[in-house]
Amino acid sequence: MARGLLAREIWISVIIWFLFIAHHATCFYLPGVAPEDFQKGDPLRVKVNKLTSTKTQLPYSYYSLPYCRPNHIVDSAENLGEVLRGDRIENSPYLFKMREPQMCNIACRLILNAKTTKEFKEKIDDEYRVNMILDNLPLVVPIRRLDQESSMIYLHGFLVGLKGQYSGTKEEKYFIHNHLTFVVKYHRDPVTEVSRIVGFEVKPFSVKHEYEGEWDDNIRLTTCDPHAKKIVTSSESPQEVEDKKEIIFTYDVEFEASDVKWAYRWDTYLLTPDDQIHWFSIVNSLMIVLFLSGMVAMIMLRTLYRDISKYNQLETQEEAQEETGWKLVHGDVFRPPSNSDLLCVYVGTGVQFFGMILVTMIFAALGFLSPSNRGGLMTVMLLLWVFMGLFAGYTSARLYKMFKGTEWKKITIRTAFMFPATAFAVFFVLNALIWGQKSSGAVPFGTMFALVFLWFGISVPLVFVGGYLGFRRPVIEDPVKTNKIARQVPEQSWYMNTICSILIGGILPFGAVFIELFFILTSIWLHQFYYIFGFLFIVFVILIITCAEIAIVLCYFQLCSEDYRWWWRSYLTSGSSALYLFLYAVFYFFTKLEITKPVSGVLYFGYMLLLSYAFFVLTGTIGFYACFWFTRLIYSSVKID
Repeated sequence: MARGLLAREIWISVIIWFLFIAHHATCFYLPGVAPEDFQKGDPLRVKVNKLTSTKTQLPYSYYSLPYCRPNHIVDSAENLGEVLRGDRIENSPYLFKMREPQMCNIACRLILNAKTTKEFKEKIDDEYRVNMILDNLPLVVPIRRLDQESSMIYLHGFLVGLKGQYSGTKEEKYFIHNHLTFVVKYHRDPVTEVSRIVGFEVKPFSVKHEYEGEWDDNIRLTTCDPHAKKIVTSSESPQEVEDKKEIIFTYDVEFEASDVKWAYRWDTYLLTPDDQIHWFSIVNSLMIVLFLSGMVAMIMLRTLYRDISKYNQLETQEEAQEETGWKLVHGDVFRPPSNSDLLCVYVGTGVQFFGMILVTMIFAALGFLSPSNRGGLMTVMLLLWVFMGLFAGYTSARLYKMFKGTEWKKITIRTAFMFPATAFAVFFVLNALIWGQKSSGAVPFGTMFALVFLWFGISVPLVFVGGYLGFRRPVIEDPVKTNKIARQVPEQSWYMNTICSILIGGILPFGAVFIELFFILTSIWLHQFYYIFGFLFIVFVILIITCAEIAIVLCYFQLCSEDYRWWWRSYLTSGSSALYLFLYAVFYFFTKLEITKPVSGVLYFGYMLLLSYAFFVLTGTIGFYACFWFTRLIYSSVKID
């Protein structure tokens, strides 16, 4: 009685505590998502981010170029994902005041030498863009679309400079963008009079500034003078980049009232004109799914139902021997495959990937991984991968026990190390190449140590815990007994050949995702935002169904031709879609990217190889489990003496 009262009191305490937390949760905001209110005259601090180029794919710190510097540079990186992306967020000398326009502010003066001239020219050649941040919004350059009058597209950051020729000459010159006209858009609350920033745009110009007399800190420019109301509106007299040349960096700040509310300020960045293409992608994928579902339904409802009914009505052994088809291999269909240990490892790793991607997709589709939380997506995926090691260990150990394995620790170690070690080795080599280029994309030693700690300190122990729990579970019983002597596999038709059926199996899963894959590659390699996780989640579900159905269809045909070696075949059938993914990545490299440097090409193919390997492990596991369920279902439905 006393124990019951105590339990009730504990439950009441838990409920009261939960309600208390829920009541106070209204003041909680996701990191990077809390709105900041500004009064007129409040300081606005602009931060600078990395320099990026789609031609080299090598990011550099803003201050790797001799731009204007504050007295003391402060690093503002917030999470692991930001560092891995190569973000280097630092303070800048640009200081605004809310709703107080500024004209022709001089940031600094620079005299070029041979070294700084070479650095600027290299970055202009490689089309590097300068990225800045204000109130967590990235700086964009608005450009009007030629095909649509009212539509605007936004390019991230402004170009370091341009190459061009003076009229009447053929000599190519380098010009730097040294005057920036910033436009800060704000939404003002009519009641409280506070403002919130909803846009951060820039118009870059190249201007050869002039002044009278000797240079000093209080000098007035003749090319840009707020007192004479002379402002920069074009790049008619541009600033050349040459040795011994003087460059004066200036900026204007304009403030524009906007009807866009703070909650919708990211819409201009994220709204894409390609919604119709995404819908076409989903319709295309659904057609593939319907076609495969029709085939699976026909196999399951008509053929299998008829087969099972006929097999169960057979009365004599002679009649059974006259039959052909999938029932004949019942004594061998659950025979453990060759290299069963490796299959267990791959299936366990695939479950780890599946869990990571599924949870990430759900979080992203619900809006938790907004681009406003920079690096959040990568951080979450990394942490989920680490914690999903529990399921990887459990799955591989459970399967290993079914294959009559006894050394569960050995299989657990292989599961914990095989894929991560491969990925880490490739990552380490690529990171060394980036470091050799002195790029900010190189992961620092401290971050590398953090990754190793996540792997050895959290992931490996969790895989062992999962392996221990999985091996303690009762063994999975086969629905039919396995013969002691293996049955001979008859000669197969050319189209049922292992390589042929594996290559055919990968086409449809790849076909279901390749349009969405184009947008994902564009977001990674062309530095555009990807935030259509709703579409991506639908495509992911379609991919799961397609992989499962193609594996089942081809497994059924294989068993009907009296070939019982389905374990590895089921994995490789849907996993072969990774081969087509890599071939598409090669096609994308030569048709969409303008990468010229060998190091950048090695980076691209290195990371795409890793991505294809991960895709192989994921899709192969889906196909394997679909066939595992299918074979157990059909062989448990027939009467076997």
